[in-house]
Amino acid sequence: MSFDKPSLKGRALRCLAVREYSRFELEQKLKAFEEVAGELQAALDDLEAKGFISEARVVESTLNQKASRFGAARVLHTLKAKGIDAGAIVDAAEQLKETEFDRAMQVWTRKFDEPYTTPSEYAKQARFLASRGFSGEVVGRVMRASKSV
Repeated sequence: MSFDKPSLKGRALRCLAVREYSRFELEQKLKAFEEVAGELQAALDDLEAKGFISEARVVESTLNQKASRFGAARVLHTLKAKGIDAGAIVDAAEQLKETEFDRAMQVWTRKFDEPYTTPSEYAKQARFLASRGFSGEVVGRVMRASKSV
């Protein structure tokens, strides 16, 4: 019994069965398997036309996975790396900005049991939040609010 190697469309569907991929990500992942020029674009066009590839679902999935742990800057960087349209990134930024302080406060609470007491602890906690992609303004607000916790 002989098995043919999977088609580009089949490979793309296998990837999409695991998680949402943007068109850009699928192009990067599958271009090594393209044997005829234009074959990959045609397969992705077909999958996009049938609704298997959806930029809106990729944005929603990324926000659901990352927003509870990371700040807007980090999440937006992830969306840019996925090749998401600038308009969709602007919409996501507005959505993230509304909840950024609350999310940062939750991340701080999960990581640190008590507020800082020394300048070095303050720096450590602030660096942690900044490394998670929270803005300087939000980090400052969280640090001030943590003193009253």
